Amino acid sequence: MNKLSPKKLLLTKWTAVQPSRKEKHFLVAEVIAPEPPEGPLEWVELEAVLSKSRYRIAWRELKNADIWRQGWV
Repeated sequence: MNKLSPKKLLLTKWTAVQPSRKEKHFLVAEVIAPEPPEGPLEWVELEAVLSKSRYRIAWRELKNADIWRQGWV
């Protein structure tokens, strides 16, 4: 399990363990602010480096080492 702080996620780099559609490397492009603002952070938006496609995922999914590796491997 990767240790993460939701406050430091913006612009971090991630590698998918099992790439799909030739998208392997991702960057956290946006941290989605919660509604209401004092609520806990739940979502981040990943941007694929190759295709510039964006995907919204729960930030806690990045802790799963079977799916994500921190950095570009």
